[in-house]
Parts: sequence; C-alpha cells; structure tokens
Amino acid sequence: MGEAAAVVAASRDGFFGLGECKGQVVIDGEQVPLVLTPGSDEVSGHDHKALVAALVSNREWVEEKVVANSGVLLRGFGVRDAVEFDAIVDALGWPDIRYVGPAPRTHVHGRIWTANEGPLEEFIYYHHEMVLIKEFPGKVILFCEVPPPEGGETPFVPSFRVTERALQEFPDMVEELDAKGLRYTFTALSKDDTKSMRGRGWEDAFATTDKAVAEQRARALGMDVEWLPEEGGVRTILGPRKLTQVFPGRKGRRMWFNTVVGMHGKELSSATFADGSEIPADFVRRCGEIIEEESIQFRWEKGDVLILDNLATLHGRRPSLAPRRVLVATCK
Repeated sequence: MGEAAAVVAASRDGFFGLGECKGQVVIDGEQVPLVLTPGSDEVSGHDHKALVAALVSNREWVEEKVVANSGVLLRGFGVRDAVEFDAIVDALGWPDIRYVGPAPRTHVHGRIWTANEGPLEEFIYYHHEMVLIKEFPGKVILFCEVPPPEGGETPFVPSFRVTERALQEFPDMVEELDAKGLRYTFTALSKDDTKSMRGRGWEDAFATTDKAVAEQRARALGMDVEWLPEEGGVRTILGPRKLTQVFPGRKGRRMWFNTVVGMHGKELSSATFADGSEIPADFVRRCGEIIEEESIQFRWEKGDVLILDNLATLHGRRPSLAPRRVLVATCK
C-alpha cells in the first residue's frame, strides 16, 4: 500500500487524502508538513461542516499526525471565514489557552484572533508561541482568509534540527546554557502600538489597568516586573529558563525551546545567562543562520488551515504586501 493510500485508509471513510505543498520536506521519513486534502470528489469544494464532522471522528488520528509530522496542513476544503475556522478549532477538541505576549492582536470570533498585526513590511522572527511563560500552547492553528499577493509566508522550523546542529558546532556552549539557564527581559508600554510587531501594551497583555493586578498575573505566569517612569511602561523579567527541552511522544528530541536569537541585544529586549553575563554574539549569530537554513518556506493559499505542534516547531512571518489576513487560535 502506498503512502497516500495508507493515509486515506487511516482516516474514516476515506475522507482525507494526501497532498503536497511547495517547500515541503521529508525528515526521518515523515513529510513536514503533512498535507491533508479531500479524499474524493464528493468531499471537495466548500463543505466545512463535513470537515468538522471528519475532524471530530478522527481527533486522535489527527493529533498523532500533528505530533509525528510537526505540522498538518488542511488544504482544499474551502474554509471561508473566522466562524467556520472557529468550528474547525472546536472540532479538534483541544482546550483554549489565552495568548500572552508582545504581539498586537484583535479578537475576531469565538476562540479566533488576528495573527500579529504589526507592520506587514517587517519580518516576525522565528519563535515557539509563548515560549517564556509557564503555560504555553501545545498547538498553534492558523487560517488564511486573505492570502498576500507577494511575500507573507509563514516559515517554520523543526526545532530539534536546530539543537542537533548547534550541538555539532558549539557543544560546550549549548550544554553550559542549558545547565546555567537563561534570563530574558522585555519592555512594554501601557497601551498597544500597532506600528510595532512587539507593540502590545501591558494593559492588554494582562487584561487590566491596575498595576497591582498586573503584578499578580505576571507572577502567576512566571514573570517579575519593574515599573518604568516613561509613559507608564514596564519591564518584565523571566528566568531562569532552559535552552532546550524534551517533550513526551517526540522521540526524545531536544527542542530548541528558547528565544535567544530573537531577543538577544534588541532595543526592547535582552537574552543573557541567568546570572546576567552576556551570551557570545558569534554563537547567537550562527544559531540564527542555522535556524534560517533549516526553515521550511510555507506559502499560503486561501482557505488553508495549518496546525503546528508548538512544542516542536518555531514559526515566523515573512515581509508581505497587503492585503494579508491570517487568523490564529492557540490551544493546550
């Protein structure tokens, strides 16, 4: 039995077939991402209710594929808008987790939010969603309502490949950072600034205008805070955090579960050893090159639903021409 036939046989009633997408790679025998398409002519076209029913019937199977392949793309099912996307997210059965982070976002419907509303001309660097706080999503689900005319890809990276290559080139530094831990800081103003891809204000992030309540919520997430005199801003401090992590069910792989490259030496953020000493700049630079070399350049089509294993993949956003509208749900 071929791989495509095996995929169809594994899903009930042959609902899902196996497709391909540009940029797809094979890692350890698994397609990344796995592309699921309508398994027959009867399934094709706009019928999101049939897709919802199939996802409910195949929840365990779909989750197995997400973990095994680091990501699953649902393509060709004609999903049209946030309401239909929300029904798909509910059908997958994973509990909701509220986004906490610097990206400006707007609630759209149900469990659905806009993805980062920062300027489209800027590159959003590779990251695991909410990697720095105590409770982070297991899955990030993205939906393309309006594909961009040019650019705007959502590249993602199998995280264990970054660790493997960093260990090959910098074994002592990787182990030292893992043993000693990392310290991160990030500065935010009180109000949202949608002109910045990291412009979410602390009032929105902590869902309060009360500094005492914000401090309580920050501590619950594993953060310390320092209030700044400038424009009611705050500096959040997180650490110590490990450089890599191993999660159950993922072949014992050490995931590059950090944001060292994205935050090191930036205007609003820093990443250092837990004791405050500097991480060598050449190490950070080379790790950034490795991440880019391992990236999978995923280009959107209208109606795409991309499910990423947030424990195993970093993701970002390429600069884009307008219009571009990608929505997101974060799940436990």
